[in-house]
Amino acid sequence: MKRSTRVAATLGIGLVALAACRRDGAADARAGAAVASVDAGAHVDGDPARGKAAIVAYGCGSCHTVPGVREATGLVGPPLVAWQRRIYIAGEVPNTPQNLVHWIVMPQSIEPGTAMPNLGVTDGDARDIAAYLYTLR
Repeated sequence: MKRSTRVAATLGIGLVALAACRRDGAADARAGAAVASVDAGAHVDGDPARGKAAIVAYGCGSCHTVPGVREATGLVGPPLVAWQRRIYIAGEVPNTPQNLVHWIVMPQSIEPGTAMPNLGVTDGDARDIAAYLYTLR
């Protein structure tokens, strides 16, 4: 390898490494806000026990695996493990109680064309389901 080629390659690698180390303050702020929202989400206005029953009643487990719900072993949608630690819902909106309830009630309004169907979940049942999911740490 010629010296000029080695120098150029080394410089290129160095620039890539520098770019990877650069911190994006705006992205950090967004991530911090999302994490704060997740922490607040543990206090969603709903009943986790009713939420667990609603997960069974609405058939969520036919698509999702949900810890603590014996009937919920589906493999179509993502497993709903460690929900409280997630940053985004469907990769679209921050994981907040309000966004989760909205997603459960009307997923197509957040991500048109998503495989998650509108199951006719009531607002109250969605709050209870969200309350259960936020117990999953």
